[in-house]
Amino acid sequence: MADYAVEIENVTKRYAEHVAVRDLTLHVPRGSVYGLLGPNGAGKTTTIRMILNIIAPDEGTIRILGVPSSDTHITDRIGYLPEERGLYRKMQVRRILRFLAELKGVKGAVADARITEWLERLELKTDEKDWGLSKIDELSRGMQQKVQFIGTLLHDPDLVILDEPFSGLDPINTQALKDTIMDLKHRGKTVIFSTHIMDNAERICDSVCIIARGEKVLDGSITSIKQSHGTRNIALSLDGPVSNGVSEALADRQLVSRVDDSNRYFEIEMAPGADPQDLLRRIVAAGASVQRFEMVQASLHQIFLEKVGAHSRAPGEGPWTEGVETGISGHG
Repeated sequence: MADYAVEIENVTKRYAEHVAVRDLTLHVPRGSVYGLLGPNGAGKTTTIRMILNIIAPDEGTIRILGVPSSDTHITDRIGYLPEERGLYRKMQVRRILRFLAELKGVKGAVADARITEWLERLELKTDEKDWGLSKIDELSRGMQQKVQFIGTLLHDPDLVILDEPFSGLDPINTQALKDTIMDLKHRGKTVIFSTHIMDNAERICDSVCIIARGEKVLDGSITSIKQSHGTRNIALSLDGPVSNGVSEALADRQLVSRVDDSNRYFEIEMAPGADPQDLLRRIVAAGASVQRFEMVQASLHQIFLEKVGAHSRAPGEGPWTEGVETGISGHG
């Protein structure tokens, strides 16, 4: 058995004059959670569609679970949640899920049992209400996404591919999806998901590949990527408004190379040779109430901005920030 669930070797895909993916090589270990990260338009969805053999690469090779992606039989071992959600809005939930199960060869009582199990697990069936008996258009957006997610998993696939799965989910449904992804990993499944929400990727991925303008700019395990960026970062939390003195200290390029300002939380990269204690003294002298001042590894958000920023700018454009979301908390 191959060690990798997905092997992409020197893959390129063009659309007329536009190169959507350029000479991409990556390997997704079996039984891992793998993040395909990048800004909007980076080539993530094109890469996923080539893995699924929806479109063919112009150059290079792709192997899925040890066989070429062009082998049509392998698709029965893959579950795919597309970015563009689409369900028959007037169909009953259980009927559409049985239809999706039958497309993958799961029929009758087996399909019905799995549907009930997943509805209960994702709280679409409770003692008070069975949403499986409702029509799709009677469900909230989050519920509809849960239904489509269930449809992705009913045939118990070995490889699960989720394209922007957290888009539009509230915190409760996001947590339910995270819990399910971790359960799939614990059962030995391989999960690939694309996202531009760095906090989710950092929390649940074993490894990531960052692409920008169709090219790979970084890949590896979360641990190795963060270690390679050292520990010259400070996590700073303040209680109360930020004074002019604090702002001046953070703007001092003799002390600070870069700062990510999230109101009362700051992720700071120290300047080469600067002493973090000097920065702390400046902040305290400015009258700030410090809740946290800790040396940490760079967050994936900061690494992403560093690696993708220059790559995602056309000549003459300013720093790139659009399309990246983060939920910075602790990064120790």
